[in-house]
Amino acid sequence: MSKATGCCRGFLHYVFDYETPKTLVIPHFGVGIIFRFTQLLVVLYVVGYVCVVQKGYQDTDSVISTVTTKVKGFAFTNTSDMEPRMWDVADYVLPPQGDNSFFILTNLVVTPEQTQSHCPELPKPSTVCADDCDCVEGYNDPRGNGIRTGLCENFSTTVKTCEVFSWCPLEVDTKLPKKPVLAAAENFTVLIKNSITYPKFNFHGRNILPHINSSYLAHCEFNRLTDPDCPIFRLKRIMAEAEEDFQEMAVKGGILGILIDWSCDLDWWAGKCLPKYSFRRLDNKNPGNDVAPGYNFRYAKFYKRADGTEERTLIKAYGIRFEVIVFGTAGKFGIVPAIVNLGAALSFLSLVPIVADWVMLTCMKKRDLYTKQKVTYLVESPDSEPVAMGTTYGTQ
Repeated sequence: MSKATGCCRGFLHYVFDYETPKTLVIPHFGVGIIFRFTQLLVVLYVVGYVCVVQKGYQDTDSVISTVTTKVKGFAFTNTSDMEPRMWDVADYVLPPQGDNSFFILTNLVVTPEQTQSHCPELPKPSTVCADDCDCVEGYNDPRGNGIRTGLCENFSTTVKTCEVFSWCPLEVDTKLPKKPVLAAAENFTVLIKNSITYPKFNFHGRNILPHINSSYLAHCEFNRLTDPDCPIFRLKRIMAEAEEDFQEMAVKGGILGILIDWSCDLDWWAGKCLPKYSFRRLDNKNPGNDVAPGYNFRYAKFYKRADGTEERTLIKAYGIRFEVIVFGTAGKFGIVPAIVNLGAALSFLSLVPIVADWVMLTCMKKRDLYTKQKVTYLVESPDSEPVAMGTTYGTQ
């Protein structure tokens, strides 16, 4: 019975005894150094990293952006494959307006005077035949050029292939010029108009800055050192900033990114919010893997002959697609994040005594004395003054 009573009393003490912190002064230089040094580390973290680097006192918002582009330039070509020709924006910018991007034609394979008729397929293992039995009428090879007629025809004096109904003559896209047809495209310029907003802060901005007027815009050209605010870029300079060679990339095409960073500090003391430009190639450029390199697509120009026959000129266009990528985050002082990070800082500071206590109670020579003085159990006697089990002050 007494044992059960003791257990019950112990349980009640465990549940209902009240614990309160007490101040124990330890005049020990080593413990004091550890305590203050740990406090200093916490303060440096909160002030240096949370406030200065991460700006933890700020509310943030992501940028919303719109981009339009306008390319200008002329090029003259005079090659053995085509007649002398002057190229302007309507010829080499395809399509005229892109979704945050624009394409510059630099090289091409032209197949003129195509009509819908019958012609032998280009020779490859699946199209070479010996007689009509090797060609299934109506068969449509997704990687071929048309629908087979069931006939085996002479492609050349030595090779026979299955005949197809298609746009004839068929395109031979292996005859790509080794040098870009529009090599002069490196001197074209592009005007990039970019408008952004941070809706949470009701902030709006443009890359055409307030001090830019029409006369300035008519003569300026982006230069990172001498004219970093101009929104007009020469393609050759863009490629140089991306550490790419325009003439090399123009042969088979590629994709290049124009990156506009609108990361801003919108607090009144932080200064202006200005765009920062950078450039890099986005498609894969691996000399060890030359499968399907560059960037190309096909389009056609259609005509009507005098006899009413439909005719087209097929163009396989190679070129450089410029992707304008706008990104950024804005920050501005907010009372909620400031209070949250202040609370986090105070909670970190509350952990400092735990570190000092651990060092004191586990690593110091007089840890048994410190342990004894650290916890005091107060025993109250009804006929006398309260008696403390232990003292309230420890000495070295």
